[in-house]
Amino acid sequence: MKTAHFFSFTLAILGLATIASAYDPSPLQDFCVATNDPNNALFVNGKFCKDPKLATAEDFFTSGLNIPGNTKNKVGSNVTTVNVDRIPGLNTLGISLVRIDYAPYGLNPPHTHPRGTEILVVVEGTLSVGFVTSNQQDGSNKLFTKVLNKGDVFVFPIGLIHFQFNTGHTPAVAFAGLSSQNAGVITIANAVFGSTPPINADVLTKAFQVDKNLINYLQKKF
Repeated sequence: MKTAHFFSFTLAILGLATIASAYDPSPLQDFCVATNDPNNALFVNGKFCKDPKLATAEDFFTSGLNIPGNTKNKVGSNVTTVNVDRIPGLNTLGISLVRIDYAPYGLNPPHTHPRGTEILVVVEGTLSVGFVTSNQQDGSNKLFTKVLNKGDVFVFPIGLIHFQFNTGHTPAVAFAGLSSQNAGVITIANAVFGSTPPINADVLTKAFQVDKNLINYLQKKF
């Protein structure tokens, strides 16, 4: 009897462990609001799949990454993204690619990818790169930074704020792989100071501990 009870208990524990190990698939967009009306269903978690019999080589191909991006903007950088929107065959494969061009002293400003880790390789120029950890137990945030030259590689963990800055007087180029077909990007300054509608200036004044006039100025800039 004791053996039977133990066996039943063991099966119950294994069953709970199986349930506990299950999880929802990682989101591939900012949110996905449920609907019971199929007429209002616009998105799935990713993209709808083509019948495999109808797939062609073109579904797994793109070109043009040999062409430099236009860096004539305020930050002096340009990101050319190759994700599932550009290569349909990436759907469900959990990977994408970007080419990043930097003008002399150009910056890919502090940003985060909420759905993907990034691994970056420098192919031309010199970059100062770094990422900041999430809040630690003592309330601090540690910066990991490195100067990269041609051929150097650096990893930016998923969700952490990171940046790249061209420290040279010549253009720089890097390529990066991301562990999502749609890693997403949140540019920190744009999100905080340029959201629509804007974040209440009193909130930002208290958060940044600065004069409200400075917050108003920054919101006008973005």
